[in-house]
Amino acid sequence: MAVPKCKVSKRRGNTRFANWKLAEQNLVECKQCHSLIEPHKVCPNCGYYKGQPVVIKKEEK
Repeated sequence: MAVPKCKVSKRRGNTRFANWKLAEQNLVECKQCHSLIEPHKVCPNCGYYKGQPVVIKKEEK
């Protein structure tokens, strides 16, 4: 089991995690409906993936 040789102060311990930030989400344009979607995922608006229909949407009556 690892045991620290010296006490680590709160400042030194907290600065280790100070620069962990969330990255901005990468979005690409859908080739069919031109809406912004996450890359490598089926478009929730039109149901296409790489130019081919994958999910067929039911039409509302």
